[in-house]
Order: sequence, then structure tokens, then C-alpha cells
Amino acid sequence: MANGWKRARKTAGDAARLIGRSAAEAGRATVRAGRGTGRATVRAGRGAANGTQWVGRATRRLTHAQGAGRTGLGQLIELTAAQSAGDALVTAALAGTLFKLPVNEARGQVALYLLITMVPFVVVAPFVGPVLDRFRSGRRFVMAGTLFGRGLLCFAMAAAIIPGDVFTIFPGALAVLVLSKAYSVSRAAIMPNVLPADIALVTANARVALFALVTAGVAIPIGAGASAWLGAEWVLRGATVLFLLQGVLAVRLPRHVDSPDLDLEEEGGERPPRWRTMFNVGPVVSEAMQANVAIRLYSGFLLFYLLFLVQDRKLPGFAPAVTIGVLAVAAGVGGLAGTAVASWVRTRSPQLIVLSTLALSAVTTVVAAIVFTLWAAVAVALVAAFAQGLGKLALDAIVQREIGEEVRSSTFGVVEAFLQIAWVIGGLAGLWLSLFATGPAGLAVMAAALGGSLGWLLLRRRRRSDARDAKVEAARAAAPRTQASDGPAPDDRPAAGPRERSWPEPQGTTTAVVRRDDPPTEKRTKPLTNPHG
Repeated sequence: MANGWKRARKTAGDAARLIGRSAAEAGRATVRAGRGTGRATVRAGRGAANGTQWVGRATRRLTHAQGAGRTGLGQLIELTAAQSAGDALVTAALAGTLFKLPVNEARGQVALYLLITMVPFVVVAPFVGPVLDRFRSGRRFVMAGTLFGRGLLCFAMAAAIIPGDVFTIFPGALAVLVLSKAYSVSRAAIMPNVLPADIALVTANARVALFALVTAGVAIPIGAGASAWLGAEWVLRGATVLFLLQGVLAVRLPRHVDSPDLDLEEEGGERPPRWRTMFNVGPVVSEAMQANVAIRLYSGFLLFYLLFLVQDRKLPGFAPAVTIGVLAVAAGVGGLAGTAVASWVRTRSPQLIVLSTLALSAVTTVVAAIVFTLWAAVAVALVAAFAQGLGKLALDAIVQREIGEEVRSSTFGVVEAFLQIAWVIGGLAGLWLSLFATGPAGLAVMAAALGGSLGWLLLRRRRRSDARDAKVEAARAAAPRTQASDGPAPDDRPAAGPRERSWPEPQGTTTAVVRRDDPPTEKRTKPLTNPHG
């Protein structure tokens, strides 16, 4: 019995020592594995940091190329790209489940959404633009204010997400849209102040738009994934931090972004009227704006018309989800292609670019109406996005070149409002026609509208050209009679009066100046280069 207890104690001791040695070995293996995992994590972190630094340096080289870093254009591009990413995060956080509803119910909600989107632009056109013109000497602070305001609104909406407070979320989303458009108007107005000598206006606008599109395309899937994983409120909190940091960067823009306030003595003691630029912007700007209105109406029509054709299974092709994805990819590629082409056509006339995009849209729609297939729909979606992007960039360049700085923000506000209204009208027309029209019929209607718009604009251009030629011929015919008259010789004529003062004509661009007492006249100004560069 005693021997049995001894053997049992010995066996238990051996087992305990074996278990201890096993635990020690397991502990040492765990430590070695932890050290290896830590080293791997450190190496992965260093690789990610190095990759981020490389991407940052490459991006900085692109944004600051051709003197853009010296004039402030590079900083403006980076700021606009960052605020575009913030807007994309807000969109991803507030995205609903619209098209998961039945088709007939979705149409009503889409129509309501389209009408609501016009509200911010009704505010931007008559109020925001004139306010920005009044504070031209503090545009950096105005831009910073739009960013700080969006940050605070995102914080408020994040707090309202969990309880579902629609009376906070809905007005907050509209206010974010208003401030975003106010930033866009102010950014477009200051572009000539930061333009390097080696970059054309269309190219500079295209560079800004390209970086904004890329950052938005990267931020939307990140925001959607984070919203599904963490919740929409955390995405809005992240957007809050991003907007607040951007506001600080906006204040740090170069000082020559700001412009001197309006000299009241030079302008006759009064400021330009608020509503003047809505209807009197000159023939060049008016022509470009009307062409872009037609293109934007076409884009809104196609978006909702094709979408509901797919939902109703009236468009032959793949499953509805796959077909919508193909159309969305085509539209994205078209937008990027339009921006890329705008950066290439630096020596082309912006007026010619605008009319060419309208003609391309009309021809493509005619062909698609005749041969209506899935790939024809893909082609018109691509061309519509291409024409919308390229035409808008050319229109911005025309406004920046032709409109005086004292009313430039107001003009951009009017342009944005008209384009958004045209997009809404086109979307409502697409919703209405999708109820009973087939694919070719709707495209035929839009082809007729685009063709009529193009013909009208070309006819008006021809009339202006004929009128200008007639004035030149009349001046040439009157020149010999003037020289043969008994009046004083040209060198001996009296000094010009106050409104006939003769000014030297330095090389530069033609800028339309809006006054109260007379229609827009033209004067020569300095070249569109940054004097501080």
C-alpha cells in the first residue's frame, strides 16, 4: 500500500513537471510569435507610411506643377479635393434606400427629391453670389466659413442620426448643399487670381475638377463601408473633423486670393445692381450658358429615364442591378474623360468647345434613337457625362475671362442656379416619359431638343457675325468722308471728354463690366496672371 502511494506521488510529480515544461514551452512560443507578429505589424505600418508619403509627394508634384505651387493654385486644388472628399462622406452617410422601393412609389420620392434640390440654388443665385461680391477682400475667410459651417452641421446631424430626428437631418443636409455651392462659386471666382502664366483657364479648371472627382471616388466607397460597419453617425463625425481642418487650410491660402473691394468713386458712387447679371451677361457668356443648360437638361433626363427603363425592364440587357452598374461606370468614365480632354485643349476656344459638346450630344442621341440597344444606352450615358463635364469647365473659363471681378461671384451663382434648374426639369421629364414611352421615343424627343438648341445658337451667332461685319463695312465707308471733311485733323482734335477718354490698350483679356446706366461695355485689363508669382 505504501509502495502504491509512492508510485502514485511519483507519477503525479512527473505529470506536473511535464505539464509545467509544456506550459513553459507554450509561453516561449507565444512570446516568439508575438515578437514576430509585432515585427510584421511594424514592417506593415512602415510600408503603409512610406506608401502614403510617396502618394503625398506624387500628388504634391502634380498639384504644384507649372508654377501652380508659386501662385496658390496648388493649395486651392488640394483644398477643393479635400472638401470634395468631405461632401462624398456626407453623401455616403445620408444615402437612403430609394430604389429598393416599388417602382411607382420610387417615382414620387424621386420627383420630390428633384424639387427639393432646387431650393438651395434659389438661395445661392440671388443672395450668396452678391454677398461674395461684397466681401471680395476676405474670400479666404468666406471659404473657411463655408467649411467650418459644414463641419458644425455634420456634428449636429451625427447627433440626430440615432434618434432619427428628421427635422435636424433634413435642414442640415440642405444647408450643407448650400454651403458647398457657395464654396464652389467662391473658388471659381478667385481662379484668375491664382492662375499661372503657363496654364490656361480651362486647363486650371479641369485640374481642380479632376482631383475633386478622384478624391470623391475614393471617399464614397470608404464612407459607405464605414457607414455599414460603424454607423452613419461616425462617418459624419469623421467629416466634421475633415471640414474643420480644411477651414484652417482655407485661411492659410495666399493673400492675393483676396481682391480689393469695389471703388465706389470709380464706379460712380454706387455698387453694381444685384439683379443686373441675371439677364445682361453679354452674348458670349449667354451663348455658353444656354448651351450648358441644354446639356444639363439632357443629362438629368437620361439619368432618370434610363434608370426607370431598367427598373421597368424596358431596356434589353442584363439583370437590372448589373445594367445600372454598367450605366454608372459609363457615366463615371465619361466624366473623367471630359475632365482629361479639358486639360488637353488648352489652346482651343472655350466657345467652340461648348458648341462642340452640344453637337456631339445631339448626334449621339440621334444614332441611339435609331439603334436602341443596351450598348447604345451606354454610349449616350458616357457622352452625356463627357459633354456635361467638358462643357461646364469651358463655361467656367468663359465667365472667368469675360465677367468683371466685381460681379463675377453673382454671375457664377446665376449660372449654377440655371444649370441645376435645367437638370431638375430634365429629370422630371425623364420620369414622366418613362411611364409610357419606349426607349427610342424618349431619345428621339431629346435629340430634337438638342438639335433645336444647337440650331438656334448657331443662328444667333451668325446674326451677330453679320451685324458686326455690317458695322465694320459702314465704318470703312465713312472713313474717307471723315478725312475729307473740313473738320480738324485726327492729330489736332480736341481732348476727349469724361466718357470719351482715350486709354492705352495693353495686352490682356477682354472683361465685361456691368454698370447701372449703360449696357455691358468692354475694357482691357491686365493679363490673367498672378502678379505675386
